[in-house]
Amino acid sequence: DSWYSTQTTAYSLLAIAKYCGKNASGAKIIATVNLASKRENINVSSYLKLLPVKLKDGNNAVSITNSGSNILYVKIITQGQPLTGDTLKTATSSAALSISVNYISQDGSAVDISKLQQGKDFIAKVTVSNNSGKYLTQMALTQVFPSGWEILNPRMMDGEGAFKSATSTYQDVRDDRVYTYFDIAKSASLTFYVQLNASYLGRYFLAALDCRNMYDNTVSASINGKWVEVVK
Repeated sequence: DSWYSTQTTAYSLLAIAKYCGKNASGAKIIATVNLASKRENINVSSYLKLLPVKLKDGNNAVSITNSGSNILYVKIITQGQPLTGDTLKTATSSAALSISVNYISQDGSAVDISKLQQGKDFIAKVTVSNNSGKYLTQMALTQVFPSGWEILNPRMMDGEGAFKSATSTYQDVRDDRVYTYFDIAKSASLTFYVQLNASYLGRYFLAALDCRNMYDNTVSASINGKWVEVVK
């Protein structure tokens, strides 16, 4: 009933893998699988069996009959590229965490990002509020910006100017995104600023804004993405 760090999970899986490698199971995977009207019989002594699933348009039925003596755990694994404009799907637990984002100019006035003038400097202001009633550690704020915007890294400029972000544990500024890691006290709110420039003409998709506890997905909040434009 608790969440594990990356290191704990990795060492646990390593130990399981070594144990299974030295202690072969006597029980087999014996099952019959129907994949989209295609029948396949499985009879193997390994711990894992992968089957490709070729989906057709419309409904696709997948059924499995376990004829063996051991318990089978089944997963359907999919991969692909989302359609243009699809936003990050995440569960928002507003009872534990809430976020807001505003885009402002250097003088603090509101900026409409749906249509920006090329060359305009502006700021993304994100406020994170802890509603959980407890001290939250190992929080991660993910901001992915459209390719038509440039991130103005204050460390390569004259500093943050009038807008100074709250203290963070670490901040990773990349070409198109900023990852901010921090702890937040009970009932506290923290504000983080990212300086931006509308650099390249065109229409772009602004990805969803996401904030969560890295080791507990019951603490998360997000704001849907949307289309933005840079004009002359």
